[in-house]
Amino acid sequence: MKKIIVNDLMQKKYAYCLSEPTGHNFDLRFKPELTPKEMLSLGVFGGKYLTDCRKEFPIDWFKNAKLCHEFYNEKLNYFGTNASQSLEVWNKKDWIYPEDPRGWFQWYCRYYLGRRIPKEDERQIRRWLAMKRHIRQLQLACPRGALFCRKKQRQALLHWSYDSRKL
Repeated sequence: MKKIIVNDLMQKKYAYCLSEPTGHNFDLRFKPELTPKEMLSLGVFGGKYLTDCRKEFPIDWFKNAKLCHEFYNEKLNYFGTNASQSLEVWNKKDWIYPEDPRGWFQWYCRYYLGRRIPKEDERQIRRWLAMKRHIRQLQLACPRGALFCRKKQRQALLHWSYDSRKL
């Protein structure tokens, strides 16, 4: 088992172990359509995500990543719109797990690498599954291939590793 030690702006000396091979052995219900690398290269979270913790993740994830360390830049998002809520809102809604202070995407990146925390994995997978309702809403409201119909909703789906470009 490989051990990862994290030292970034939000975590100091946090350690976790990878118990599964990278990108494999996911829960059978969890079928993300995009890898973390693909999400970063398409443009998610206004480019603000993971800018201070590159050492934790594979270098190639950042090769074509659209990032902005200084501020949230909605122009870096694939759909060019802000589809995020603030960390303050996430905390109020109890969406943050202490081991993943950046939220769902941080959990997904670590899960993708091979970290497993059964109780938290179950919670996050349930949250991911709940996003499917937005796919149906897009299908009902937008003609197939109309990429900029409901672009905020499409960006939100992209943040959850659903590829709404296919809808």
